Amino acid sequence: MALDALFKPFEFKSLKLPNRVVMAPMTRSFSPGGVATDEVAAYYRRRAENQVGLIVTEGTGVARPASLNDANIPRFHGEKELAAWKKVVVEVHAAGGLIAPQLWHVGSAKGKDVLGKIDSPSGLSKPGGNPFTEPMTDEEVADTIAAFASAAANAKALGFDAVELHGAHGYLIDQFFWNGTNVRGDAFGGPGISERSKFAAEILKAVRAAVGPDYPVIIRLSQWKQQDYAVKNAETPQLLEAWLQPLADAGADIFHCSQRRFWEPEFEGSDLNFAGWAKKLTGAPTITVGSVGLSGEFIAAFGGEGSQPASIDGLLERLERDEFDLVGVGRAILQDPEWVVKIRDGREDELKSFERSALGVLY
Repeated sequence: MALDALFKPFEFKSLKLPNRVVMAPMTRSFSPGGVATDEVAAYYRRRAENQVGLIVTEGTGVARPASLNDANIPRFHGEKELAAWKKVVVEVHAAGGLIAPQLWHVGSAKGKDVLGKIDSPSGLSKPGGNPFTEPMTDEEVADTIAAFASAAANAKALGFDAVELHGAHGYLIDQFFWNGTNVRGDAFGGPGISERSKFAAEILKAVRAAVGPDYPVIIRLSQWKQQDYAVKNAETPQLLEAWLQPLADAGADIFHCSQRRFWEPEFEGSDLNFAGWAKKLTGAPTITVGSVGLSGEFIAAFGGEGSQPASIDGLLERLERDEFDLVGVGRAILQDPEWVVKIRDGREDELKSFERSALGVLY
């Protein structure tokens, strides 16, 4: 039956997953002073105990002064911080799970706190207007690339099973991709998407050098931005290939393709979604994500909109025909640690609705 496609093992390099379900990264802000707590470790362990194939953690900040914009988001540098992440790895592995940290730099995206000098390709948080900070210098660009590589090396040393780079949703790496926020005239800018991909490619090369050839490196990408839901880095399949292929060549193993609704076609004339096109053009494994198992999309959740459980039949059909390889599930697993086993065992009547209040607790 179609459900078998979701529970078929997946292997790539050293990554051996029991099924195709990936817990999508979701910011939780439950790490005071940037240090993940025992409660955070228990939160991830519960998902491992309930058969999530791969857990991707909430975004965690690399070693740059303002890589984060909320003091309660965990950092991925420093002795206390890394010791806390080691606890998370131990707990998840003890429950039979697999886990990857998502390495993050928010760039010029605004948040609760300003924790240092803001990094930005061109000093812009969105297209137009006057720059509100200075563009990154060559030295700052180099330091940021090195910070991602160092974090990836630490991930491997701590025993994480893979690493993911956050290159989506209008944060720093995506700010370099986007012509609306990258108007640089040097090697890290330019009119073409392949030119603006150089920053991400250099990070990927440095990460690959730090972790070696067999360690799985994932990069999360999106066309949409929190600053503009309709914008696209690549308006055509040709431009999408020009964007993604340099990243694959630089060391990206798996593309985590974020959409607000996974069922929406990426381009006219084809039913393929973003993950489907990424796999078709590069041949790399892909993760689809976006409102899986729920009736409403996640941006609306922050405005208080709830979502009801929704059929995954369409998702299973796409997975069965190999449109993509893995399925990212966010809010449904945030609300209910048992979501995977309930789906596996046909307990759809026990699935929970998503309510905004779930963002305020660690189930």
